[in-house]
Amino acid sequence: MREYANVPVNISIVGSGNVATHFALAFHAAGCTIHQVLSRSLEHAQLLARRVNAFPVNNWQRLDNEADIYLLAVSDDALYDLALDLRLPDALVVHTSGSTPLSVLKPISHRHGVLWSPQTFLRDIAMDYSRLPLCIEGSTPKAEEELGELAALVSRHIYRLGYEQRRHAHLAAVMVSNFVNALNATAHDYMQSHGLDPAMLHPLAEQTLAKWDFGNLWLQQTGPAARRDGKTLDAQRRLLADSPELLRLYDEMTNLIQVHT
Repeated sequence: MREYANVPVNISIVGSGNVATHFALAFHAAGCTIHQVLSRSLEHAQLLARRVNAFPVNNWQRLDNEADIYLLAVSDDALYDLALDLRLPDALVVHTSGSTPLSVLKPISHRHGVLWSPQTFLRDIAMDYSRLPLCIEGSTPKAEEELGELAALVSRHIYRLGYEQRRHAHLAAVMVSNFVNALNATAHDYMQSHGLDPAMLHPLAEQTLAKWDFGNLWLQQTGPAARRDGKTLDAQRRLLADSPELLRLYDEMTNLIQVHT
């Protein structure tokens, strides 16, 4: 089927989790044909397949060779397992991992690549795919060109990253998403434990995110640590005296801020 620029392209999705779901929906919305959805759970494969008019399968041996592209949106360990058995020599085979090298796909097909996004995906939360940053890498210049055309069907924010760059971007994404979410969850629990409404902090969280648009973030750092306000720091440390984990976190973050401001 292959076309890309004028759209028709046949894609099979391996996986049915958060990442697989959003990539399937994104390419389906862009006019691509989602041919098959493979998941170890037939029920999960069927749920996603229904949303994108695909055929559900629950065994890699039932994955046919009719697709132009096979998008492997599975765990890193599962990628290595698939590389032992799956053979698609004529297809473009792509994984979506930020921390796995391109070479894991070499046994599957000589045409292989990476399509990864530094984004957190939640299966049931809608996204504006046009704003999605898409990082690509191909086994050959031609494979990378094809991946770029494919990515451009969904988003204009496309980055060509080699493995080392992608690993660093993935680590930074962990900091921005997973670490910040853990801090927000900690603050949420702390507010609730003291009878306070966590929603009170929502405007602050939004304003903090908006700082990205105004240059050097360290120059925009506020609060008692940046001001070297010893009295407030000591008072807040006393509030955490009965919570050694939180106190350690408070001290680490205070030190990080003061090293950079």
